[in-house]
Amino acid sequence: MSVSDASDLDSAVRDGQRRAVARALTAVENGLPGADALVDALYPHTGRAWRIGITGPPGAGKSTLTDRLVTAFRERGETVAVVAVDPSSPFTGGALLGDRVRMDRHAEDDGVFVRSLAARGALGGLSEATEAACDVLDAAGYDIVLVETVGVGQGEIDVAEATDTTLVVLVPESGDAVQAMKAGLMEVADVFCVNKADKPEASNLVRALRATLHLRDVEAPAVVKASALEGDGLGALVEALDGHRARLAARWDEIRAERLRRRVRRLVEGHWRRDFWTGGRADTLAEAVRELDAEGRAPHALAARVLAGGLRRP
Repeated sequence: MSVSDASDLDSAVRDGQRRAVARALTAVENGLPGADALVDALYPHTGRAWRIGITGPPGAGKSTLTDRLVTAFRERGETVAVVAVDPSSPFTGGALLGDRVRMDRHAEDDGVFVRSLAARGALGGLSEATEAACDVLDAAGYDIVLVETVGVGQGEIDVAEATDTTLVVLVPESGDAVQAMKAGLMEVADVFCVNKADKPEASNLVRALRATLHLRDVEAPAVVKASALEGDGLGALVEALDGHRARLAARWDEIRAERLRRRVRRLVEGHWRRDFWTGGRADTLAEAVRELDAEGRAPHALAARVLAGGLRRP
């Protein structure tokens, strides 16, 4: 794709043409020429879709729960797009192949669009293209965009900055309550789902979460017990998600504006970082570290020299 045909693709995406949506997602994922122009063209047509981030530790059942939520939203007539961040290679498909098999029953449903993106080592399991992918799907007219992350640890809180509602999925075993507190998920979750509700420890985890959350000054997130495998508790989970969406309504424009501010700041900082280390600065720094004695290698002093332009450049 080139910049010259970005406008044509923009129109086709807004018409909801699935092939055009797939092409646009490929462009933004791989940073193809014209992708930035395409996202900018689509952005004024975004802001209607409800973006739900689904995160939590590996093995918590996020993929099965995502599939259940797709079914629940479709049953009430809403169109759904799923962005599943693949922890492995975009060429091999990796672990995500199993996730896509589970969603095969939606393959013939024109109201569902499932797309995987390679994490590419991004912090929190979210690829840099995830937010742009959400824009494409939003502009294409999907009512709900579900973003399922890989569950790689503390960085998972990044999902909160890219979505309207953050659903944190935990399971009774493995000390998930403690891990959630360590990872900062307690602060970013809008709704908690304790999965595998059939396990006797599930009720204990629900009580522990509620007790911890009620110590906070802000309104405590809902804690719902469910079984993604059996489908139990899904109605209560959807109700909790809807409740959070209703509370967002009064601040919708403010929330979207804040997200745009953070996004632009990340883009600017990324450009600055790339531009700064061009012109031989990275090689010059490596050479200086090799040549300087122990005293000269003081990290803060050396960083100050780099910023001041005091290192010799080739």
